[in-house]
Amino acid sequence: MELVFKAARAVTAAGEVPATVGVDGGRIVAVEPFDAELAGDTVIELGQDVVLLPGLVDTHVHVNDPGRAEWEGFGSATRAAAAGGVTTIVDMPLNSLPPTVDVAALEVKRKTAEGRVHVDVGFWGGAIPGNLADLRELHEAGVFGFKSFLLHSGVDEFPPLDPAGLEAAMRELQGFGAMIIVHAEDSDAIEQAPDPHGEKYDDFLRSRPRGAENVAIAQVIELARQTGVRAHILHLSSSDALPMVASARRDGVSLTAETCPHYLSFTAEEIRDGATQFKCCPPIREAANRELLWQGLADGVIDCVVSDHSPCTPELKRFDSGDFGLAWGGIAGLQVGLPAVWTNARQRGFALTDVVRWMAERPAAQAGMRRKGHIQTGYDADFCVFAPEDAFVVDVAKLKHRNPVSAYNGRPLAGVVRSTWLRGKEITGDEPTGVLLTRGNC
Repeated sequence: MELVFKAARAVTAAGEVPATVGVDGGRIVAVEPFDAELAGDTVIELGQDVVLLPGLVDTHVHVNDPGRAEWEGFGSATRAAAAGGVTTIVDMPLNSLPPTVDVAALEVKRKTAEGRVHVDVGFWGGAIPGNLADLRELHEAGVFGFKSFLLHSGVDEFPPLDPAGLEAAMRELQGFGAMIIVHAEDSDAIEQAPDPHGEKYDDFLRSRPRGAENVAIAQVIELARQTGVRAHILHLSSSDALPMVASARRDGVSLTAETCPHYLSFTAEEIRDGATQFKCCPPIREAANRELLWQGLADGVIDCVVSDHSPCTPELKRFDSGDFGLAWGGIAGLQVGLPAVWTNARQRGFALTDVVRWMAERPAAQAGMRRKGHIQTGYDADFCVFAPEDAFVVDVAKLKHRNPVSAYNGRPLAGVVRSTWLRGKEITGDEPTGVLLTRGNC
């Protein structure tokens, strides 16, 4: 074999166990007991202080390239992913120019990414008004599914679907078995809420009420019930919606849901006036809401935890005024998602096996990836070597993403990524070795 890991601790299908893992040709070819004698060209013996995890899968990343590469970019985003133990990302269709709403735009994005990625990268398509006829071609070109908004997306070139448009898109996707992923906030409810303005976070929070999420999620559920399409709720922040999601699943609706590390880490009560690095949509809510999201993970109602990495330049966060109404909404957290989730999970009695389920196994399954997210024979040899008892304080200047802005700056976190491996090769950040994925080839 090319590579053998002797891991005193590894997260496999058997749980967290001692294991010997053999790699050849970029795939896992053996998962044996720790005392198994496997010969390899390279043998790496890991100590008790680290755990061998499958490489994480982050299905919600805004790379913004091409067109807004000053916000991020394929090189910087994938270096940040690798530094955080993430070996596979799926890029969102908006904030790049052009947005990924037809095959021509997908090809522009793929050409921009080619030869520049340090982890494997797939792409979502977009469902917007007027591109119904493009959806099947995008599906056949290998996008993993289709994102839609139910209110203004923040960029004019990616407009939202109205209720009739959402239904039409879902019926079209059902015809060829594609999935829709939805930013579920209701535009009418947002329009009736107070306008976001000024430095006070409470005022911003009132401008994005839970009810806007709840109404939109109910709409998605009912259309999924009627059309039979697979639907996924993005970045769930309102715990009020959890009973609806659970009820829909009991009824047989094909529905999944995600939340994000920032909703599980931060609370509205701790966000100081003018701290626009915490602005995101939907917003970070109250402490009691956060605990109910953790319960949603424990109950299996929330399937996975992904970053919604949505960076921008410092100027767009409007630190000059601290005005939440003017600042760009998005959290830059791709590199620190694993330690952020682990810090909070272990305080609540969860294990690393839970974190792997939320951040590797289920995101891969939700996106239809058949060789990602597990340490198992036949899977890609993607690994994260993680030291769960180590700790560090986030220094935004040392993060790999392009701009030094993050809500996690100065936050102490447990767990350090020691190394990340893609198809049996350690990612150094020097030579891009990632590949561009299409649905069905991973």
